[in-house]
Amino acid sequence: MHAAVVTSFDSPPRYIEHPDPVARDAAEVVVDVVAAGLHPRVRSQANGSHYTSTDELPLIPGIDAVVRDAAGRLLYTVLDDTTLGTMAERVAIDPHRSVVLPDGIDPVAIAAAMNPAMSSWVALRRRIDFQPGQRVLVLGATGNAGRMAIQVAKRFGASRVIAAGRDAARLAELGALGADATCTFDELTIAADVDVVIDYVWGAPTARAMVDVVTARSDRGAPLSWIQLGSLAGLEASIPSAVLRAARLQLVGSGIGSVPGRDFIAELAELASAITDGAFDVRATAVPLADVEQAWTATSEPAERVVIVPSPPDRRL
Repeated sequence: MHAAVVTSFDSPPRYIEHPDPVARDAAEVVVDVVAAGLHPRVRSQANGSHYTSTDELPLIPGIDAVVRDAAGRLLYTVLDDTTLGTMAERVAIDPHRSVVLPDGIDPVAIAAAMNPAMSSWVALRRRIDFQPGQRVLVLGATGNAGRMAIQVAKRFGASRVIAAGRDAARLAELGALGADATCTFDELTIAADVDVVIDYVWGAPTARAMVDVVTARSDRGAPLSWIQLGSLAGLEASIPSAVLRAARLQLVGSGIGSVPGRDFIAELAELASAITDGAFDVRATAVPLADVEQAWTATSEPAERVVIVPSPPDRRL
């Protein structure tokens, strides 16, 4: 078969021939890949920077996909940590980490949306006690995951969602997705009284944002849950100690490890159903597997999520 293969963490994957996958045990089956999302998480997997990286090479990147099994069914699947990912013509999966998709779905849309939507979906469901009526600030709202977070928060009953980002043109689009207000990182005082922050940014911008939000809160004794989900602006943030003492601030992370794998799996069916039903605005571009190297060297967070397809996709299967 052909696959996208990483042989150096300093170089993008190349489209080359690779041995077919083999089921490692009785629980696994080999399936055909229909569509696999090129997520930021996949990029960090391929360059060795993700905190779960084992530094093992070569590897086929890809952490999830829409696949077709031997019975002809379409499934959405997530992989456990492996060097044999989904950016290939075939992959070995555990069906217990999958959900069967209905007829007539758009596999490219599912592959594009599940991973970015899952981050905020699982964070609000599994990491904090989110309640309808609470107010939410999304940091990094103009990216794919941030756009999904606005929609997820509204779906779960947020009374007010404030979207923060740098790109004015993209910010202007977010009202249509449910954002009640938008702001730049210099205007975060308007979000001072939120109950939850969904943070895809981290780094120095988050350190400043945390000071601005806490300082401007009308009631510093009111609980504030700050959920760390991404690190687009940096892997480290210098948080002043006074910020943690001056407010009732709960800082939590959400991701592999802090959320058990079984909890992610438990949310798959409902999230896939919501995407299939058109609950989310999904922007996706299908790119042939053979063109993976060119797609890889493009911008890491385009307006549309890149989805790698081994063959030209039938967008309604």
